[in-house]
Amino acid sequence: MMKRIGIITSGGDAPGMNAAIRGAARAAIGQGTEVVGFYHGYEGIMNNEILEFESRTVGGIIAQGGTILRTARSKEFRTHEGRAKAVENLRANGVEGLVVIGGDGSLTGAKFLHEDFDYPVMGVPGSIDNDINGTDFSIGFDTAVNGALDAIDRVRDTAYSHERVFVVEVMGRHNGFIALEAGLAGGAEAVIIPEIPFSLLEICDDLRKMHEKGKRSSLIVVAEGALRAVDVRDFIEKHAGYEARYLVLGHMQRGGSPTAFDRVLALQLGAHAANRLISGHRGEMVGVDGTKLVSHPLSYVLSTERQIDPEKLLLVEVMAR
Repeated sequence: MMKRIGIITSGGDAPGMNAAIRGAARAAIGQGTEVVGFYHGYEGIMNNEILEFESRTVGGIIAQGGTILRTARSKEFRTHEGRAKAVENLRANGVEGLVVIGGDGSLTGAKFLHEDFDYPVMGVPGSIDNDINGTDFSIGFDTAVNGALDAIDRVRDTAYSHERVFVVEVMGRHNGFIALEAGLAGGAEAVIIPEIPFSLLEICDDLRKMHEKGKRSSLIVVAEGALRAVDVRDFIEKHAGYEARYLVLGHMQRGGSPTAFDRVLALQLGAHAANRLISGHRGEMVGVDGTKLVSHPLSYVLSTERQIDPEKLLLVEVMAR
C-alpha cells in the first residue's frame, strides 16, 4: 500500500476537476495515505510547487469551476530530460504514485512516466471535448454542453423574434462532440463538425426549403475546428440571401460551476483512481461504461480515437424537417 501519492491537473481546465481532486484526496486520506498536490501540472512537479493536502484542504471546492491546483502546459516536460527531472522530484518528495487529471496530452505525459521510468500513474479523463477513448464521458463535457445550450436557447429566441438565421460557434478544434450534443438538444437546423463532410450549398438549399414551408428563423451550430461562424454567416448571406448573425462562445464554455452530473462523475473517477493506484495498479486511466466504473491501460486509451455517433447527426436532419 502506498504511503504518499500526488495529484495534478494538467492541460486545459474542465469544470469538475476540483471535484475529482476532492474525490481522489479524500479516498486516499481515508485509507491513511498522505496526499500532496502540485500546482501547474507537470511544470509544478519539476519546480517542486507542492501543496500538502489534509481532508479540509478540499472542503468546499466541489462547486468551483477551474482547478485549485491551477494548470499549465510544459515544453520542458515534453523532453526526456524534463520527465526525468519530474520523476526525480517525485521520488525525492516521497511521492510513490501520481493521479493525473486532464486530457489526451496530459494522459500521454502520464504514459511516458509509466513506460520510460516505471513510475506508477493513474489517469482521470478531464476534458470538455469528450474525445478521450475508454470512457463514455469525460469530466467537464456535460457542463460545457449545458453552457452552450443555454446560449443557444437564448439566441433562438432572438432569431425567432427577428426572423433571422443565427450561427453559433462552439469549442471543438478536432471533434464535434459539444456541437452535436448541444445542437441536437437545442433544436438546431444544422450542425457542422470536423468529422463529417458538409456542404454549405446544401445547407443553403435546406434553409430555402424550410423558408418555403413557413419557417422564418433557423439556427446552425458549428464546431470551431470545422469552420468559423463568421464564414458560415457570410456564405449564407451571399448564397441564400437571408439576413444572418453569428455568435462565438469561446472559452466561456470552460468556466462556471460544474453540473450535478459532472460533480458526481468527477468524485467517482477521482476516488476510483486513487483507490486503484494505492492498491498497486498503474499505467491506467479510469472511466465509466454506462453506470459501471472501469479502467483501461493508457496505451490502449491513447492508441484509438473516440468516434462521433453518426446517428445523432442524422437525427438533427430528421428533426429539422
